[in-house]
Amino acid sequence: MEDEFYRMKRLPPYVIAEVNAMRHAARQAGQDIIDLGMGNPDLPPPQHVIDKLCEVAQKPDAHGYSQSKGIPGLRKAQANYYGRRFNVDLDPETEVVVTLGSKEGLASLATAITAPGDTVLSPNPCYPIHTFGFIIAGASICSVPTTPDEKYWDALERAMHFTVPRPTVLIVNFPSNPTAETVDLAFYERLVAWAKENRIWVLSDLAYSELYYDGNPTPSILQVPGAKDVAVEFTSMSKTYSMAGWRMGFAVGNRKLINALMRVKSYIDYGAFTPIQAAAVAALNGPQDIVENNRNLYRKRRDVMVEAFGRAGWEIPSPKASMFAWAPLPPQLTEMGSLEFSKQLLTHAGVAVAPGVGYGEDGEGFVRIAMVENEQRLRQAARNVKRYLTSMGVNTSAA
Repeated sequence: MEDEFYRMKRLPPYVIAEVNAMRHAARQAGQDIIDLGMGNPDLPPPQHVIDKLCEVAQKPDAHGYSQSKGIPGLRKAQANYYGRRFNVDLDPETEVVVTLGSKEGLASLATAITAPGDTVLSPNPCYPIHTFGFIIAGASICSVPTTPDEKYWDALERAMHFTVPRPTVLIVNFPSNPTAETVDLAFYERLVAWAKENRIWVLSDLAYSELYYDGNPTPSILQVPGAKDVAVEFTSMSKTYSMAGWRMGFAVGNRKLINALMRVKSYIDYGAFTPIQAAAVAALNGPQDIVENNRNLYRKRRDVMVEAFGRAGWEIPSPKASMFAWAPLPPQLTEMGSLEFSKQLLTHAGVAVAPGVGYGEDGEGFVRIAMVENEQRLRQAARNVKRYLTSMGVNTSAA
């Protein structure tokens, strides 16, 4: 009997889980841990969304199987969102599918379109599902940079010319998780033209579409004329509406890819609980105050964190979007590595962050900091960090 399964051999231990286990143990021991590790929103959804969930859950006929592709009203609501936000027309029947969060959607589409041995282009560092969704499906990964500069385009060209077999899919994620980098519409225009020329599918993860700052709205790849010929885009209600645990997301765009995703999902799930889908309709169609409120909340937290950590002796670049900061290790501690630094920060400062190496080898030298604690707790985290840095001989007096 085989005791080591094929796909398990292709999945390395989840590096971030090591820090998560330490955090859990510390909390079980009664320690106060300021958790900046996981991007888990700390505020609830709007009350009218919760009310709709409860209202529909009271209906006797709301507890059967739902639709794996999503109830019609929810697909229409998502199409309307794209019309309002991006001026993009979508057919709710053929160009929209509801997913159990963007993570499940990406993994299910990978299962639908990947043959064993296919090559997929994925950014490094990246959110783990961007690579491991395809690795689980049997693909090989060719890494490309995350930063959208000329080196990025050079890497794409080299990959298409020298990678065997020829890549079939490119994954893009802007605003990026973990790096928080952003792009403008001109980037997507160039990308769509490149994808058509090279006959390659583009999967865009736009989970942080509404968490943008400084008056620079995040564009969608589907705003580019002809993008639907080559692209599918994933969005999520997790951060926009503080609905992370509800597992509500969408894939929209190219009909062939959407149909493939629908077919796979029809075999493996019956869709989200109908009251949750009805509540998601209420979120998308109802008052949008929470979208602006959340954006302002995270912007204020960003400003507090960057300022307070800077005074503590740790300079952190100010993210332009998302709920994360991508922070280089303090220069005096870079040789420690991101995993050991994260462990020490947890042990000696009571602050949990995510080691950059958990997002790919090119993430080494960084940690991801999630802005999921209030401003007071962020300032407390900075004070704790300063004590730790001082104990390690880092000069924080000038900060």
